[in-house]
Amino acid sequence: MAASSSAAATTNVMLAIFEKKTSSVDLYRPLRNYIASTYSERDAVNLEDDLQTVKQLRSDVERAPDPSPAARRDLLQSYFRALCLIETRFPISAERDHVNTVTFVWQDAFKQKQKASQQSIHLEKAAVLFCLGAVYSQIGLSFDRATVEGRRQASHSFIAAAGAFAYLRDNASVKATAGGSATVDISVECAGMLERLMLAQAQECVFENTIAKGSTPGVCAKISRQVGIYYEEALAALNVTPLKDHFEKAWISHVQLKAALFYAEACYRYGLELHEKEEIAEEIARLKSGISVLTDSKKSSKGAPAQLLDAITKLEANLNHNLERAMKENDRVYLMRVPSPSTLPPLPAFSMVKPMAMNEVLDASKEKMFASLVPDNSAKALSRYTEMVDDVIRTQAERLQQGSELTRVRLKEMDLPDSILALEGNTTVPADLKEDVEAVQISGGPAGLEAELQQLRDLRRVNQELLVQTEELLQKEASEDAQFRSQFGTRWTRPQSSTLTKNLQDRLNRFAANLKQAAESDARIERSVRDHFPLMSILDRRPIESALPSLAKPIMSLDATEDAIVGTLKQSLRQLETLGAQRAGLEDMLKEMKRKDDILPKLMTSTGSHEDLFRKEISKYNHICEEIARNIEAQEQLLFQIQAQNDEFSAIFNLEDYKGNFLLLQLLFSYSHGCIPPFGIIIVHFSLFVTASREKCFKQIQAAIAKYREIKENVNEGLKFYVTLQDAITNVKQQCSDFVMTRNIQCREMIEDVQRHMAGLSFQDRKSSGQYDNYPAVGQPHQTQRASTQAQTDPQNPPVPHPQASYYRPPEQPTIPGYTHAPPPYGAPQQSHPYHGAPAPAAPYPPQQAQQQPPASHDYGQPAYPGWRGPYYNAHGQQQPGSIPRPPYTIPSPYNYPNQGGYYKQ
Repeated sequence: MAASSSAAATTNVMLAIFEKKTSSVDLYRPLRNYIASTYSERDAVNLEDDLQTVKQLRSDVERAPDPSPAARRDLLQSYFRALCLIETRFPISAERDHVNTVTFVWQDAFKQKQKASQQSIHLEKAAVLFCLGAVYSQIGLSFDRATVEGRRQASHSFIAAAGAFAYLRDNASVKATAGGSATVDISVECAGMLERLMLAQAQECVFENTIAKGSTPGVCAKISRQVGIYYEEALAALNVTPLKDHFEKAWISHVQLKAALFYAEACYRYGLELHEKEEIAEEIARLKSGISVLTDSKKSSKGAPAQLLDAITKLEANLNHNLERAMKENDRVYLMRVPSPSTLPPLPAFSMVKPMAMNEVLDASKEKMFASLVPDNSAKALSRYTEMVDDVIRTQAERLQQGSELTRVRLKEMDLPDSILALEGNTTVPADLKEDVEAVQISGGPAGLEAELQQLRDLRRVNQELLVQTEELLQKEASEDAQFRSQFGTRWTRPQSSTLTKNLQDRLNRFAANLKQAAESDARIERSVRDHFPLMSILDRRPIESALPSLAKPIMSLDATEDAIVGTLKQSLRQLETLGAQRAGLEDMLKEMKRKDDILPKLMTSTGSHEDLFRKEISKYNHICEEIARNIEAQEQLLFQIQAQNDEFSAIFNLEDYKGNFLLLQLLFSYSHGCIPPFGIIIVHFSLFVTASREKCFKQIQAAIAKYREIKENVNEGLKFYVTLQDAITNVKQQCSDFVMTRNIQCREMIEDVQRHMAGLSFQDRKSSGQYDNYPAVGQPHQTQRASTQAQTDPQNPPVPHPQASYYRPPEQPTIPGYTHAPPPYGAPQQSHPYHGAPAPAAPYPPQQAQQQPPASHDYGQPAYPGWRGPYYNAHGQQQPGSIPRPPYTIPSPYNYPNQGGYYKQ
């Protein structure tokens, strides 16, 4: 019986958190100015060292001079303690008398495009605590967890990380989020989730050490079950707002698989203990439960690391092996009745870890920084009063927020007001989704893709024809050269065509290979359009709301109470909306009262107890607190009333039929057989038989948009590629034409020269030895100077060409967009440029401009991309002024979508 741990195979599959990124901020000058203005210049001079220390700490946090995790941990702890000292001495806010020139900016650790900026030290403290927890997790991941000591050290680091995130949740998250702009990663929900995740990884290290020590199966089962519980708690937080859409799917998949793995591992270990006790029936039930969980977890394993999937496979094999053995023994020996897994009590669990207490680590009471800067009694009293006011406002704001969240959840459970809107025909699509659909329809929609596919086919055909024409030019010239070489033998001393055209032919061959692979990619696009057209066809519905399921009134009723029921429910919903508006107004009143609440003049003149003054001033907020309490109570009563009204509404309109239950078919069947249904009220519904809810319809529209964007982008990049390739082939064709013309001129002159020698003619001014030995390569300067009247001279006495003249000088070429240098000589080796797609035209028909030849470093024949996409489909170059694709083909303005790139996608 193998007792080796399958979960131990996941030793190296753990998660670490990246630190948050921040922008530079100068603390030195604002703090010094505050000291000089509030206290004295002498105090500012005396505290110069402390100010420089704070400046250096903030600079090190921004730039990380020592990137090692241990050094970062010490730096963040020191900076957090400094922030605690600054908080008690320097009021940082937008108030005129405060330090109002400091704004802290931090990016979200999981979505760096999201930023938060506040003139509040609470955001800075929360961000530093998050970074501290992240660094602890990185330290834990850095240990060698293949050894007992490495796992022990890793467990301590994950425990410390959990402590940092717990401290963030309990002491900084609420204050940071109450200050206005804040990112999700420092929210209470995210901090709590990360605490659970770090505890899970710490407990996992303990479990691995427990297995290594050879502990009993019962102990291993308890520790493994607690690992699974921690992962399940983290997964629950990841699946609800605000974290639901904030993390990558790989995160959620990882946590889900770990939760399933360690639950199944606990079942496996517990089954071993049950087998020893001969409790075969429960062992079978536990093993089946573990196998079922693993089977379900595999359905959402996309993107999970292979090591984790291997561990699940091995554990499943062990569970199946033990299950088969237990069932055989039960059938032959024990004959026990196997209970249902749902009737079994929960598996026992035992936690070996808890978050590390960070109070001592982050305690700043022993720090000497700014020790000489002691505010006067009035300033201390004002700070205390401000904290009291903040506590009142924070408490009441939380009550208001909870009331609004409760309303939202309850209405969602009752499908309100969606069912009312569906009944009235006012079903709407979310604004952002509707904008995306309208953008798709403006760009032509799925129905317009066929025209663009035809453009791809036409452009590919044009390029193929140009390539064939160019190859025929070179083949014809080479054939003529071979014919004369055969006729004149050794007297035909000029270089062979194949030697001079090797580079050109290589480029044409590469163009042909590119076109072949591009045709395959085009076929993939066309196949994708065919395969997904049924999905995308919903985007052609105008208006898009017509694609949503709808609800209609019953066409027959005995008492006709439907209108009254709907009216009463709508009135209650309006009352609930009014209460929500009142809550928003009450929260604004609290903030406005705090903004105007300045008791500093009273503090400066008061001679009595500050406590009496505080009680009197804080009582100003009592009437608003009472209003909030009444609002919350009225809302609770109204929600009970709406629940009852909605139940009646659901019964009358049979909302289950709207959600996909086909009750109408049953009614019609009864009527067709002359039976009267046993209902007190006979109602026939003409609601649409909808098999999917509105939410599923929205998801279908989103999936159609995503697929359309992908195909549209691929088509646009293909069009760019073919237009630029057409320019490149045309350029090479012109070079080949020039080469053929030059060779024809050389051919005629050499025929004349050979004929002179054969006739015994001799010219003293000709340097016959070696004239053609160094025959010019294609593109070398070699012109023939001929008189304009030469064509009319006697063919028996042709003029002798000048020995220094070149046979051919290439004509001036028009420049081509994107090229800045003249082409190299035909005979010289060329280094070509990887072919890239053409940029979109700047204007439909700009004036003709001088064109440039491609640089020698360009290789237009680079092989096409492997698979779906490749180098020449990814257009790196930008549009050059005045460049246009060759007519008759132009590229329509691409339909730009966010976060899409690359030509063909799998």
